[in-house]
Amino acid sequence: MNFLAHIYLSGDNDLIKIGNFMADGIRGKQFEHFPEDVQKGILLHRFIDTYTDSHDIFRQSTKRLHEKYHHYAGVIVDILYDHFLAKNWEQYSDEKLESFINRFYKSLHENYDILTEKTQDLMPYMIQRNWLLSYRTVEGIHQILTQMDRRSRNESKMQFASTELKEFYTEFEQEFTLFFEDIKVNAKQKLLLL
Repeated sequence: MNFLAHIYLSGDNDLIKIGNFMADGIRGKQFEHFPEDVQKGILLHRFIDTYTDSHDIFRQSTKRLHEKYHHYAGVIVDILYDHFLAKNWEQYSDEKLESFINRFYKSLHENYDILTEKTQDLMPYMIQRNWLLSYRTVEGIHQILTQMDRRSRNESKMQFASTELKEFYTEFEQEFTLFFEDIKVNAKQKLLLL
């Protein structure tokens, strides 16, 4: 799962959302230096990643991409799944996607001092380009994949993965829908235990 799904699966607590959002850059026990709710978000993020990577439906989606994109297939599917969450947002939330995103951006500003340096550096760029809202369109996904490909010095070839998104759109969407129902339940249960 990518940024939008991680934030969504965090429930209503802003600090848990922030922890879940910035968890990728936090290694080992470094999370223990953050406020308790941020720690919960980081631990939830780790659970979601582990659960997702081992899930049969997620693996079914990645198999379609392995031959061409190798170990980047999982990263690509994470982003594709965020597309389907954004596209079908009204099925998962009563709040408009724009409102949800703007509230999250506002909470980043309000909690700037507890953000990692990496998150602080990423934030202006992300907000200016409104990455989270851009997930809603195939063109937006293509732009995100192209940016990520640049970061890998074009080794990942991710910029071309929107071709597979278009070709297997129905299959990816069906897989996302089934998977997301499962992860929603499991993430909610995990959050109660943290």
